[in-house]
Amino acid sequence: MYREIYPHMSEEGKCHFLLFTKHLNPRVTVCFISELRYSRFQQGDRMSEGIDGDLIPSADVLFAENPEQRCPCVLLLDVSGSMTRDANGMRAIDQLSDGLKLFKEAIAADSVANQRVEVAVVTFGETVTVLQELAPVEYFKPQELVASGLTPMGQAIECALELLDTRKKMYKENGVPYYRPWVFLITDGEPTDSGWEEAVRRIHMAENENGLIFFVVGVEPANMEKLSMVAHPSRPAVKLKDLKNSFAEMFQWLSSSMSVVSRSAETGGQIALPPITGWANVATS
Repeated sequence: MYREIYPHMSEEGKCHFLLFTKHLNPRVTVCFISELRYSRFQQGDRMSEGIDGDLIPSADVLFAENPEQRCPCVLLLDVSGSMTRDANGMRAIDQLSDGLKLFKEAIAADSVANQRVEVAVVTFGETVTVLQELAPVEYFKPQELVASGLTPMGQAIECALELLDTRKKMYKENGVPYYRPWVFLITDGEPTDSGWEEAVRRIHMAENENGLIFFVVGVEPANMEKLSMVAHPSRPAVKLKDLKNSFAEMFQWLSSSMSVVSRSAETGGQIALPPITGWANVATS
């Protein structure tokens, strides 16, 4: 992959840099948004590899400054057009955006999790987009999500696997231990892309080999029968109870779980997580 950065001035006089990372997979686009002091660069300049360190420090710098074992978490978020459906004055896409902010705040407030948890955000709708590659929580900048398109879930799963493979290599090269990564998928639909079954087979195999932990959460009116095929047999898909409170409770649960994992002594064993009963029901069909 390669990086390109395009700076532009905001009305407030800040320089916002759009960083695009082009994957070998042409269906996947990476976009970061970062703020840097405009005096560092001339407006209209096009920066390439090397500026990346000004946005997120390179892996060797990050791991040298903080050698704590890592707890990577990839959020796979459905931003298809159906996420804008109005349900009693609430939209799933808005609740999802608010939940990301809550998640960031909760992790940042935990001194241990803040040092160990790394977050990536992959959205899937009109395209599969990596809004945030795996990076420490301090570099996680939740954004307002925009919904459109269908539900290319298989491509998003493939993208998550690629991100994790790349990050694991960095951990190993730098001698940094890590917990089993989490992949946390949230959708109100079902896969609409061809070949999604192969992506599911691959992520199930990765879980069978203790390479990751895969969670699937359905939001009304998700096809829970189809999502039961996407989820790993050992961890059934769950359905969010409602939009009003359950999104916030789900992200609170996720942050609490990350805190528990980041404090555990095991990197591959069983860990007791908080119960999900407050915000979800296990799918039965």
